[in-house]
Amino acid sequence: MAILDVYNTQKQKVAEVEVADAVFDAEIKEHLFYDVVRMQLANRRSGTSATKSRGEVSGGGKKPWRQKGTGRARAGSSRSPLWRGGAVTFGPKPRSFTINLPKKVRRQALCSALTMKRKTDRLMILDKIELPDIKTRHVAQILTTLGAQRVLIIDEHNERLQLSARNIPGVKVLRPEGLNLYDVLSYENLYITQPCLEKIQRRLVA
Repeated sequence: MAILDVYNTQKQKVAEVEVADAVFDAEIKEHLFYDVVRMQLANRRSGTSATKSRGEVSGGGKKPWRQKGTGRARAGSSRSPLWRGGAVTFGPKPRSFTINLPKKVRRQALCSALTMKRKTDRLMILDKIELPDIKTRHVAQILTTLGAQRVLIIDEHNERLQLSARNIPGVKVLRPEGLNLYDVLSYENLYITQPCLEKIQRRLVA
C-alpha cells in the first residue's frame, strides 16, 4: 500500500497514513474521463424548456378570412406558426438528458483521477481543518500557508469551513460522499482531511 504524509494547516508533517492502491495507485485510464464528465454534465441539465405546438396555443379557432376572393394568402388559423403569436414549429419539449454509465466505469475514472493527483503532487492529506469562527480570511490564510490556488477541499460536517470558503474564487468544499470526477479534474489541487480519507476508500474499494 502507498504511504502518504499527513499535514496540519501550518504545512507541518504530523503523521503518515496508508492508502489503498486500488484508489490512489490505480491504473490511469484517461479515456474514461470524457465519458464520465459528459455523463455528469448531461445529468445536470434540467431539460425543462418547452414551447407550445399548434394544438396547445389558445385561440385561433375561427378562420381569419374567407378562403377566396380577398387577394390574400389562404389562412385557416391565427395561431399558425407563420403568424405572430402563433405556435412554434418543432420547438423544444421537456425531455431527459440523462446518460447512464456502469458504476464500475465511474469508479475507475475517479480512482484514475485521484491517482493522477497523487503522482503529480497535487494531493495533500490534512489532519483536520478547524476555524475559530466563520471568517473568509481564516481559510485564505490557510491556503496561503499551504501555497495552493484552485483547491478542492474534502471535509465532512464542517459548516464553518463551507461558509468561510464560499466567497473565495477557485475554492470549493465538498463532503466525501460528494467527491466526483468533474470537480477533481476542474481544480488544480485536492485537499482531503484524514477522517474523509477512510470514507472515500470504503466507497471506492469494492
